[in-house]
Amino acid sequence: QVHLVESGGGTVRAGDSLRLSCAASGRSFSSYAMAWFRQGPGKEREFVASISWGGGNTLYADSVKGRFAISRDNAKNMLYLQMNSLKPEDADVYYCAASPKDNSRRENTYDYWGQGTQVTVSS
Repeated sequence: QVHLVESGGGTVRAGDSLRLSCAASGRSFSSYAMAWFRQGPGKEREFVASISWGGGNTLYADSVKGRFAISRDNAKNMLYLQMNSLKPEDADVYYCAASPKDNSRRENTYDYWGQGTQVTVSS
């Protein structure tokens, strides 16, 4: 019911910035909590950040807190992840996800997923 498409991935050097975008379908985007997860080679998906339906409540993984910022524009059905001070360990495939409930760090609360966008960080 919700189609998500990530974009904005690319290759940057350590210390640089990148902004990821996620375009959502439908008219009820504002009713979903949204999140970003990432997954590296041979690893499980890792929570990165989440945001409540209204954008007033955000959660961040300790590894990215202070460097990344999640935001949303409900009028445009868009989710964003601003990534600053990128590190080589941030190089993963990043996925956006939607939940009918409030934002959570738990992967199983998110019902809809995009296909991911690759972020590569060189040292």
